[in-house]
Amino acid sequence: MTAADERRLAQEVESLGFKALWIPESLGSKEIFSHASILLAATKDLIVASGIANIWARDAVAMANGARTLAEAYGDRFLCGMGVSHKPVIDARLGGGYEKPLAHMRAYLDAMDRAPFVGPNRKDPPAPRVLAALGPQMLRLSAERSLGAHPYFVPVEHTAIARKALGPDPLLAVEQACTLETDATRGREIARRHMQRYLLLDNYANNLRRLGWTDSDIGNGGSDTLVDAIVAWGDASAVKARADAHRKNGADHVCLQVLGDDLAGQLRVIAKALL
Repeated sequence: MTAADERRLAQEVESLGFKALWIPESLGSKEIFSHASILLAATKDLIVASGIANIWARDAVAMANGARTLAEAYGDRFLCGMGVSHKPVIDARLGGGYEKPLAHMRAYLDAMDRAPFVGPNRKDPPAPRVLAALGPQMLRLSAERSLGAHPYFVPVEHTAIARKALGPDPLLAVEQACTLETDATRGREIARRHMQRYLLLDNYANNLRRLGWTDSDIGNGGSDTLVDAIVAWGDASAVKARADAHRKNGADHVCLQVLGDDLAGQLRVIAKALL
């Protein structure tokens, strides 16, 4: 989308009553802090969250001070979600170097906390941050070193596991893909188009295996059962039921990633059902 179109959409998202808007970053996409600033400047109360800022795209000082700059300008309206991305992505775009992601994240957080800053909020606490986390060790690190975790591409059963690993207090902000397509064949077609690249990434595939999904579920675009578990398709009540299930399993916040055509139109229908 153009910046002008994004401003209009962010304003509509806010007017519908949604409290937060998550934006992604991959290597080659819009840079996350300048992207967030466009949306923050266009809105009054909406929280803009990075889901996620890629730690391989910038050094720790740039990450820390980008978040501090937005925190100073917009208060608590920017949430810095960070993640380690995926080995094939880093190898292809940066020529390698993806090793020991947990250790790398821990060292990166240490470097962020040491980062010098001469801006007006230099003595304030670090800008709010969460970590993309799936496995038990990254979930524990999220609880120890950030506000909490932002799991992505997970079924409802993972939310209960994540809450147990985090403990009762840290934030658990879960992503849930959805589409207001009521035809099963078409709904699963939209879902598989979304899922195909993620099922080829070890971080997500291995997480599904930890949850008991088999290679036959994960292969060939995903079994119908897995597709239905990852993407909530159907009418607005089906989307609401999935969000409610995450909340029942311990999520504080559910980030809905709407798939298919007419994003704004789907959001209007979902808002009436959920908010």
